Amino acid sequence: MLDKKAIDIKIIDVKKITTLTDYFIVCTSDSTPKTKAIMNHINDKIFETYNIKPLHIEGNEPLNWVLIDYVNIVVNIFDKKAREFYNIERLWADAKITTIKESKK
Repeated sequence: MLDKKAIDIKIIDVKKITTLTDYFIVCTSDSTPKTKAIMNHINDKIFETYNIKPLHIEGNEPLNWVLIDYVNIVVNIFDKKAREFYNIERLWADAKITTIKESKK
């Protein structure tokens, strides 16, 4: 995700507090082309690694929020405004939240 310019990536471990999924992965994208690139990259990598396709993908133009549902993992790609509005991290504040750090080049 980082190589496709995803920003502020967080992994939210909710498996002990809900049966909806085990993990939410949340990130921000600063443009529709980057959102599409992130989405395609995730789908390609998950398929290459685990040979699975998403159960469901939601998101319409403009892509201010894309949800990719792999059942045990749900990926949310937001633009900045939608990320602030929905504030998924606050919703799951009781969960363990891990921030993925950008590598310094």
